[in-house]
Amino acid sequence: MKENLTKGIALVAGVTAAVDGSVLTVKGPKGEVKRNFLHPQVKLSLKDGKIILAASKATKREKTVMGSFAAHILNMVKGVQHPHIYKLKICSGHFPMNVSVSGRDVTVKNFLGEAVPRKIKVTEGAVVKVNGDEIEVSSADKEVAGQAAAQIETLCKVTNRDRRIFQDGCYITHKSGKDI
Repeated sequence: MKENLTKGIALVAGVTAAVDGSVLTVKGPKGEVKRNFLHPQVKLSLKDGKIILAASKATKREKTVMGSFAAHILNMVKGVQHPHIYKLKICSGHFPMNVSVSGRDVTVKNFLGEAVPRKIKVTEGAVVKVNGDEIEVSSADKEVAGQAAAQIETLCKVTNRDRRIFQDGCYITHKSGKDI
């Protein structure tokens, strides 16, 4: 049955938001996150320190879209207060692997004894730090942090070898909000 739906998400103290068409910008003490919430039926507005999602004559599909938008907005608000952190473990059983970060470049040297180092440019907005045998990826945007962690994990992908024996690589051990 079609009905008019509204959902309000309250902003926390120290966090501000601005709506420009379908683009929502959330600013806080730890950064700024922008996202485009484009849907023909769901409208975004700002009223009394709340972000309002509204849909007229909403069906089941618009209800699910509104729930997804609300979850994304809550992640944005949490991210500008405390950055989302992903942790990766460096495992090197056969060859001593060296991981280094310079700017946005992550370099893995001597992976499985390879002569040519593997390099990758991390997604802009993510901060990567190497602490011993642990890599920490943090960002105000949860999707940017997750994408950067996935890029580092696939950088050390093992091919043409038995994965039960050659377990070298970088593996995600902690995602933002949950341990693996």
